[in-house]
Amino acid sequence: MKLTDSQLVILSAAAKRSDGSVLPLPKSVKLNKGATTLVLKSLLKHKLVAEEFAERESEAWREGGDGQRFALSITPAGMKAIGVEEAPDTKASGPSSKWDSRKARPTDGPAASAPSKKSKTAVREGTKLSALIALLSRKSGATLEEAAKVTGWQHHSIRGAMSGALKKKMGLKIDSSVSGDRGRVYRIEGGK
Repeated sequence: MKLTDSQLVILSAAAKRSDGSVLPLPKSVKLNKGATTLVLKSLLKHKLVAEEFAERESEAWREGGDGQRFALSITPAGMKAIGVEEAPDTKASGPSSKWDSRKARPTDGPAASAPSKKSKTAVREGTKLSALIALLSRKSGATLEEAAKVTGWQHHSIRGAMSGALKKKMGLKIDSSVSGDRGRVYRIEGGK
């Protein structure tokens, strides 16, 4: 994909930010709201940026039907597209890329199985994501059909939430196994 000048500026600015956030756009990008949306959707389509749950202090690019806010951040493919292979401050030591260090979460103990109340990634009570966590935390776990009934989401959205929000963002370990009568069952390791 050949990047436009606006896309290059947006990706370059995101690459310079410690969290890789695309928003706010640089002041040099002079696009109206409609054009901005088209540019961002194009970057998403080509997987140069990724959508993730927005933290309270982050600028959101869209809001879901349940009030959940979404932000955009540059992906490794986006970094490669602008000629940046690896963040310079991470080459010497630590994780192999800035995404590893940004997403790093504990892997053992109680913090790994449930988000803390003070965590930036804590889930608001009463949301569909909190309902999904409750289902997956049960000893019996949940199938995609059971999760779809409770959340109203489609199966691909549930898989995306498990992979993105729960595994990557919150650092939860999700196990899946096939149960004869129920089919594939997902559960958060260390659940009740």
